[in-house]
Amino acid sequence: MLAPYFTLFFLFTVLPVLISIFFSFTYFDMHSMPQFIGWGNYAKLILEDDLFTKALSNTLILAVVTGPISYILCVLFAWIINEFRGFTRALLTLVFYAPSISGQAFLIWSIILTGDRYGFLNGTLMQFGFIQEAILWMQTEKYVLPVLIVVQLWLSLGTGFLAFIAGLQTVDKTLYEAAAIDGVSNRWQELWFITLPAIRPQLMFGAIMQITQSFAIADVSLYLAGNPSVNNSGATIVTTLLDYGGIRFEMGYASAIATVLFIMMVGTNKAVQKLLKRIGE
Repeated sequence: MLAPYFTLFFLFTVLPVLISIFFSFTYFDMHSMPQFIGWGNYAKLILEDDLFTKALSNTLILAVVTGPISYILCVLFAWIINEFRGFTRALLTLVFYAPSISGQAFLIWSIILTGDRYGFLNGTLMQFGFIQEAILWMQTEKYVLPVLIVVQLWLSLGTGFLAFIAGLQTVDKTLYEAAAIDGVSNRWQELWFITLPAIRPQLMFGAIMQITQSFAIADVSLYLAGNPSVNNSGATIVTTLLDYGGIRFEMGYASAIATVLFIMMVGTNKAVQKLLKRIGE
Protein backbone atom coordinates (compact mmCIF):
# COMPACT_ATOMS: atom_id res chain seq x y z
CA MET A 1 0.00 0.00 0.00
CA LEU A 2 2.96 2.32 0.54
CA ALA A 3 4.47 1.53 -2.85
CA PRO A 4 2.55 4.12 -4.96
CA TYR A 5 3.34 6.98 -2.57
CA PHE A 6 6.93 5.86 -2.04
CA THR A 7 7.48 5.58 -5.80
CA LEU A 8 6.17 9.08 -6.46
CA PHE A 9 8.06 10.51 -3.46
CA PHE A 10 11.30 8.92 -4.62
CA LEU A 11 10.91 9.99 -8.26
CA PHE A 12 9.82 13.57 -7.64
CA THR A 13 11.51 14.43 -4.32
CA VAL A 14 14.42 12.18 -3.33
CA LEU A 15 15.81 11.63 -6.84
CA PRO A 16 15.79 15.34 -7.84
CA VAL A 17 17.59 16.22 -4.60
CA LEU A 18 20.27 13.59 -5.26
CA ILE A 19 20.66 14.73 -8.88
CA SER A 20 20.96 18.35 -7.72
CA ILE A 21 23.68 17.41 -5.23
CA PHE A 22 25.56 15.59 -8.00
CA PHE A 23 25.31 18.55 -10.38
CA SER A 24 26.54 20.89 -7.65
CA PHE A 25 30.01 19.35 -8.08
CA THR A 26 30.01 19.99 -11.83
CA TYR A 27 30.09 22.76 -14.38
CA PHE A 28 26.88 22.30 -16.35
CA ASP A 29 25.39 24.90 -18.72
CA MET A 30 22.81 22.58 -20.37
CA HIS A 31 24.63 22.89 -23.72
CA SER A 32 27.35 20.35 -23.02
CA MET A 33 27.96 17.37 -20.77
CA PRO A 34 28.57 18.13 -17.07
CA GLN A 35 32.25 18.54 -16.17
CA PHE A 36 33.31 17.51 -12.67
CA ILE A 37 34.97 20.43 -10.82
CA GLY A 38 34.83 19.19 -7.22
CA TRP A 39 34.21 21.90 -4.64
CA GLY A 40 34.68 24.70 -7.18
CA ASN A 41 31.07 25.88 -7.13
CA TYR A 42 30.97 25.98 -3.34
CA ALA A 43 34.29 27.84 -3.12
CA LYS A 44 33.04 30.45 -5.59
CA LEU A 45 29.72 30.65 -3.77
CA ILE A 46 31.24 31.34 -0.36
CA LEU A 47 34.37 33.30 -1.25
CA GLU A 48 33.62 35.22 -4.43
CA ASP A 49 29.90 35.71 -5.05
CA ASP A 50 28.76 39.04 -3.54
CA LEU A 51 25.24 38.50 -4.85
CA PHE A 52 24.89 35.23 -2.95
CA THR A 53 26.34 36.83 0.19
CA LYS A 54 23.71 39.57 0.00
CA ALA A 55 20.97 37.05 -0.74
CA LEU A 56 22.08 34.85 2.17
CA SER A 57 22.02 37.84 4.53
CA ASN A 58 18.54 38.90 3.38
CA THR A 59 17.22 35.32 3.62
CA LEU A 60 18.53 34.87 7.16
CA ILE A 61 16.98 38.18 8.25
CA LEU A 62 13.65 37.25 6.67
CA ALA A 63 13.76 33.75 8.18
CA VAL A 64 14.75 34.89 11.68
CA VAL A 65 12.11 37.63 11.76
CA THR A 66 9.18 36.16 9.83
CA GLY A 67 9.66 32.49 10.80
CA PRO A 68 9.24 32.66 14.61
CA ILE A 69 6.79 35.59 14.54
CA SER A 70 4.51 34.00 11.95
CA TYR A 71 4.68 30.65 13.78
CA ILE A 72 3.69 32.24 17.09
CA LEU A 73 0.92 34.21 15.36
CA CYS A 74 -0.40 31.03 13.75
CA VAL A 75 -0.60 29.29 17.13
CA LEU A 76 -2.04 32.31 18.92
CA PHE A 77 -4.71 33.13 16.34
CA ALA A 78 -5.66 29.46 16.01
CA TRP A 79 -6.03 29.22 19.79
CA ILE A 80 -8.21 32.35 19.95
CA ILE A 81 -10.36 31.41 16.95
CA ASN A 82 -10.90 27.91 18.36
CA GLU A 83 -12.75 29.50 21.29
CA PHE A 84 -15.55 30.50 18.91
CA ARG A 85 -18.11 28.08 17.60
CA GLY A 86 -19.90 27.25 14.36
CA PHE A 87 -20.19 29.87 11.65
CA THR A 88 -18.15 32.49 13.53
CA ARG A 89 -15.15 30.19 13.78
CA ALA A 90 -15.41 29.18 10.12
CA LEU A 91 -15.66 32.84 9.03
CA LEU A 92 -12.66 33.94 11.12
CA THR A 93 -10.62 31.01 9.83
CA LEU A 94 -11.41 32.03 6.25
CA VAL A 95 -10.56 35.69 6.93
CA PHE A 96 -7.15 34.85 8.37
CA TYR A 97 -6.34 32.11 5.85
CA ALA A 98 -7.53 33.90 2.70
CA PRO A 99 -4.43 36.13 2.13
CA SER A 100 -2.14 33.09 1.84
CA ILE A 101 -4.17 31.62 -1.03
CA SER A 102 -5.34 34.80 -2.72
CA GLY A 103 -4.01 35.25 -6.23
CA GLN A 104 -4.53 39.00 -5.89
CA ALA A 105 -2.39 39.45 -2.75
CA PHE A 106 0.59 40.96 -4.58
CA LEU A 107 -1.70 43.16 -6.68
CA ILE A 108 -3.22 44.56 -3.49
CA TRP A 109 0.19 45.36 -2.04
CA SER A 110 1.45 46.84 -5.30
CA ILE A 111 -1.49 49.26 -5.18
CA ILE A 112 -0.81 50.07 -1.53
CA LEU A 113 2.90 50.68 -2.25
CA THR A 114 2.49 52.67 -5.48
CA GLY A 115 5.29 55.23 -5.51
CA ASP A 116 3.18 58.33 -6.23
CA ARG A 117 0.74 60.45 -4.23
CA TYR A 118 -2.15 58.24 -5.40
CA GLY A 119 -0.74 55.14 -3.72
CA PHE A 120 -2.76 54.17 -0.66
CA LEU A 121 0.16 54.27 1.77
CA ASN A 122 1.66 57.47 0.39
CA GLY A 123 -1.75 59.17 0.24
CA THR A 124 -2.58 58.23 3.83
CA LEU A 125 0.79 59.36 5.21
CA MET A 126 0.62 62.65 3.28
CA GLN A 127 -2.95 63.29 4.40
CA PHE A 128 -1.98 63.06 8.08
CA GLY A 129 1.24 65.03 7.57
CA PHE A 130 3.75 62.25 8.26
CA ILE A 131 5.50 62.84 4.90
CA GLN A 132 5.55 65.79 2.54
CA GLU A 133 6.16 64.00 -0.74
CA ALA A 134 5.54 60.53 -2.12
CA ILE A 135 8.08 57.80 -1.38
CA LEU A 136 9.20 55.24 -3.93
CA TRP A 137 8.85 52.37 -1.50
CA MET A 138 10.16 49.51 -3.62
CA GLN A 139 12.77 51.62 -5.43
CA THR A 140 14.38 52.89 -2.21
CA GLU A 141 16.90 50.42 -0.80
CA LYS A 142 16.27 51.03 2.92
CA TYR A 143 12.54 50.31 2.61
CA VAL A 144 12.63 47.15 0.50
CA LEU A 145 13.50 44.56 3.16
CA PRO A 146 11.18 45.96 5.88
CA VAL A 147 8.30 46.02 3.38
CA LEU A 148 9.01 42.41 2.35
CA ILE A 149 8.95 41.38 6.02
CA VAL A 150 5.55 43.02 6.58
CA VAL A 151 4.02 41.49 3.45
CA GLN A 152 5.45 38.05 4.21
CA LEU A 153 3.98 38.15 7.73
CA TRP A 154 0.61 39.10 6.23
CA LEU A 155 0.80 36.07 3.93
CA SER A 156 2.13 33.64 6.52
CA LEU A 157 -1.11 32.26 8.02
CA GLY A 158 -1.27 29.31 5.67
CA THR A 159 -1.33 25.53 5.92
CA GLY A 160 0.25 25.44 9.37
CA PHE A 161 -2.51 27.72 10.67
CA LEU A 162 -5.18 25.32 9.40
CA ALA A 163 -3.32 22.38 10.97
CA PHE A 164 -3.36 24.13 14.34
CA ILE A 165 -7.10 24.85 14.04
CA ALA A 166 -7.75 21.18 13.26
CA GLY A 167 -5.48 19.96 16.06
CA LEU A 168 -7.10 22.19 18.68
CA GLN A 169 -10.51 20.73 17.88
CA THR A 170 -9.27 17.21 18.72
CA VAL A 171 -7.95 18.00 22.22
CA ASP A 172 -9.77 15.91 24.84
CA LYS A 173 -11.78 18.32 27.03
CA THR A 174 -11.51 16.03 30.05
CA LEU A 175 -7.79 16.85 30.20
CA TYR A 176 -8.65 20.38 31.29
CA GLU A 177 -10.87 19.08 34.11
CA ALA A 178 -8.07 16.80 35.32
CA ALA A 179 -5.57 19.64 35.08
CA ALA A 180 -7.79 21.90 37.18
CA ILE A 181 -7.85 19.26 39.90
CA ASP A 182 -4.05 19.03 39.72
CA GLY A 183 -3.63 22.78 40.24
CA VAL A 184 -3.70 24.40 36.79
CA SER A 185 -5.37 27.71 37.55
CA ASN A 186 -5.36 29.90 34.41
CA ARG A 187 -5.62 29.74 30.62
CA TRP A 188 -1.90 30.26 30.00
CA GLN A 189 -1.05 27.23 32.14
CA GLU A 190 -3.70 25.25 30.26
CA LEU A 191 -2.12 26.33 26.99
CA TRP A 192 1.43 25.32 28.03
CA PHE A 193 0.74 22.11 29.96
CA ILE A 194 -2.34 20.73 28.16
CA THR A 195 -3.12 22.29 24.80
CA LEU A 196 0.33 22.55 23.20
CA PRO A 197 1.51 19.05 24.23
CA ALA A 198 -1.77 17.63 22.92
CA ILE A 199 -1.22 19.14 19.47
CA ARG A 200 2.53 18.46 19.28
CA PRO A 201 2.21 16.60 15.92
CA GLN A 202 0.50 19.65 14.41
CA LEU A 203 3.15 21.90 15.96
CA MET A 204 5.85 19.82 14.28
CA PHE A 205 4.05 19.97 10.94
CA GLY A 206 3.50 23.71 11.27
CA ALA A 207 7.17 24.25 12.13
CA ILE A 208 8.26 22.40 8.99
CA MET A 209 5.87 24.48 6.86
CA GLN A 210 6.97 27.78 8.40
CA ILE A 211 10.68 26.95 8.07
CA THR A 212 10.21 26.01 4.43
CA GLN A 213 8.16 29.13 3.78
CA SER A 214 10.56 31.53 5.52
CA PHE A 215 13.69 30.16 3.81
CA ALA A 216 12.04 29.84 0.40
CA ILE A 217 10.77 33.41 0.13
CA ALA A 218 10.84 34.45 -3.53
CA ASP A 219 7.47 35.39 -5.01
CA VAL A 220 6.93 38.37 -2.74
CA SER A 221 10.34 39.75 -3.70
CA LEU A 222 9.92 39.04 -7.41
CA TYR A 223 6.49 40.68 -7.63
CA LEU A 224 7.13 43.72 -5.44
CA ALA A 225 10.88 44.43 -5.66
CA GLY A 226 11.66 42.86 -9.03
CA ASN A 227 14.67 40.81 -10.01
CA PRO A 228 17.18 42.34 -9.79
CA SER A 229 15.94 44.63 -7.02
CA VAL A 230 17.57 47.95 -6.12
CA ASN A 231 21.18 47.12 -5.13
CA ASN A 232 19.90 43.55 -4.60
CA SER A 233 18.15 44.77 -1.46
CA GLY A 234 15.33 42.27 -2.02
CA ALA A 235 17.45 39.37 -3.24
CA THR A 236 16.96 36.02 -1.51
CA ILE A 237 18.60 32.64 -1.97
CA VAL A 238 15.69 31.42 -4.09
CA THR A 239 15.66 34.50 -6.36
CA THR A 240 19.41 34.05 -6.80
CA LEU A 241 18.85 30.39 -7.57
CA LEU A 242 16.26 31.34 -10.21
CA ASP A 243 18.64 33.91 -11.65
CA TYR A 244 21.55 31.48 -12.12
CA GLY A 245 19.45 28.49 -13.09
CA GLY A 246 16.55 29.98 -15.03
CA ILE A 247 18.23 32.95 -16.74
CA ARG A 248 21.96 32.23 -16.96
CA PHE A 249 21.52 28.43 -17.23
CA GLU A 250 24.48 27.82 -14.89
CA MET A 251 22.84 24.66 -13.61
CA GLY A 252 25.84 23.33 -11.70
CA TYR A 253 26.22 26.58 -9.78
CA ALA A 254 22.45 26.81 -9.22
CA SER A 255 22.50 23.25 -7.86
CA ALA A 256 25.18 24.28 -5.35
CA ILE A 257 22.93 27.11 -4.18
CA ALA A 258 20.00 24.69 -3.88
CA THR A 259 22.13 22.25 -1.87
CA VAL A 260 23.18 24.97 0.57
CA LEU A 261 19.54 26.00 1.00
CA PHE A 262 18.53 22.36 1.54
CA ILE A 263 21.17 21.92 4.27
CA MET A 264 20.03 25.14 5.99
CA MET A 265 16.40 24.00 5.98
CA VAL A 266 17.16 20.52 7.30
CA GLY A 267 19.47 21.83 10.03
CA THR A 268 16.95 24.44 11.19
CA ASN A 269 14.15 21.89 11.11
CA LYS A 270 16.08 19.49 13.35
CA ALA A 271 16.87 22.27 15.84
CA VAL A 272 13.23 23.39 15.99
CA GLN A 273 11.97 19.83 16.47
CA LYS A 274 14.30 19.37 19.47
CA LEU A 275 12.99 22.64 20.90
CA LEU A 276 9.33 21.68 20.44
CA LYS A 277 9.88 18.38 22.27
CA ARG A 278 10.45 20.41 25.45
CA ILE A 279 6.96 21.92 25.40
CA GLY A 280 5.06 21.11 28.55
CA GLU A 281 8.11 20.07 30.57
